[in-house]
Amino acid sequence: MSWPVTWTSDSPGATRELAGRVAARCRPGDVVLLVGDLGAGKTVFAQGFAASLGVPGPVTSPTFALVRQYRCGEDSPVGALIHADVYRTGSLDEVADLALAELVEEDAVAVVEWGELAAPALGDSALEITLVAPDPIGAPARRVLTLTGRGRWADRSDMFDALLEDAEGPT
Repeated sequence: MSWPVTWTSDSPGATRELAGRVAARCRPGDVVLLVGDLGAGKTVFAQGFAASLGVPGPVTSPTFALVRQYRCGEDSPVGALIHADVYRTGSLDEVADLALAELVEEDAVAVVEWGELAAPALGDSALEITLVAPDPIGAPARRVLTLTGRGRWADRSDMFDALLEDAEGPT
């Protein structure tokens, strides 16, 4: 299998499940960029991702805080989750000032909502996940997720074979 990988979710629960499967394959220093319109499911994905890493308590979009850092559970492949939402940043310089690249260097993984805005500040190595609601009226919970790995993710497309085969609702 090679990038991109497409997967269809029929519910928020299925989106959270896929996010958990992605999180389990992350390594310290990884960056996951979430791309999609308002209401596409970026925060739902981040919640499933965080739950899989053993983050306690509720995970909400850091729209106004911009960045939240969570300690992960003992069994997690990473020590911390950096959850960012760069929607309210006004420029690439403001995104760079958040120092997301530096935060993931120390045993952390980053999930960035509105990731397309942050991508230039984070370098060439990321897993970009685009979430689209193709039919918001007929099937409001349905989402199509397209995963594309670059840089350190480029050679990991094979690990997504089993991930998608076992996940609820693969395309």
